[in-house]
Amino acid sequence: MNEDVLNTSVRRFLKTVGVTSQREIEKAVREAIASGKLKGNEALPAKMTLTVGGISLTHTVEDTIELE
Repeated sequence: MNEDVLNTSVRRFLKTVGVTSQREIEKAVREAIASGKLKGNEALPAKMTLTVGGISLTHTVEDTIELE
């Protein structure tokens, strides 16, 4: 195994996940505010589950996304 290749690949994957997830969350929040589903001052519970095939890895992170 090449540690540098692994590190680069994992970082690239996490960057893609982070950027696309942020865009999707922001889009959904804006749409929910525009439709009246949210007021814009809520704290939203969030959960992300990462799975990696071949090594049976499942890792869940839970936190809160605050709008104000």
